[in-house]
Amino acid sequence: MKLLIATRNPDKLAEMRALLNVPGLHVLCINDIPQAPEVEEDGFTFEENAVKKATVLARATGLWALADDSGLEVAALGGIPGVHSARYAGEPVKYSANNEKLIAALREEPDRRAQFRTVIALSSPAGAAKTVEGRCAGVIVEHARGQGGFGYDPLFQPEGYSQTFAEMSSELKNKISHRAHALARAKENWSALFSSDPVEW
Repeated sequence: MKLLIATRNPDKLAEMRALLNVPGLHVLCINDIPQAPEVEEDGFTFEENAVKKATVLARATGLWALADDSGLEVAALGGIPGVHSARYAGEPVKYSANNEKLIAALREEPDRRAQFRTVIALSSPAGAAKTVEGRCAGVIVEHARGQGGFGYDPLFQPEGYSQTFAEMSSELKNKISHRAHALARAKENWSALFSSDPVEW
């Protein structure tokens, strides 16, 4: 089965390819499909954005398409940055600027609780979509730590660990992250489909 992963982000694509390892599955990214349209992420929830990206790309390309929308929800900020995580500090997108803004927003805040969330949508070529979700709870540290990962990884310390995502090996992060949990559910629910070449659900 050919599966289009709806991202141009090389970091995210590498993570998803490593985690979504199913026999018979050939993974493509948007850069492999010249006619793939740009999809505006204008939904109010992770699910809305993931479903929109997956269905639009599936219909446009005639391929099964998998899309995720992920973000960081900080308890003391009422769930912000949430769906705006990638552009929290505005355009152009810069991981360092997002991290600096978050550190400043929490400078006097004792409640450091946060969670990463991922919603993954899989759409058939006809545009019928289903979703799964993954979460990872933790805290926001006071200063960036580590050189690995991307995004908010230097600031997020998952529950039960003393390292931030950016301090962990990719192998460990890929076992415990929000995306890992979501992709594990995707494999559990859809592995038979991934290993075949269906037209519809």
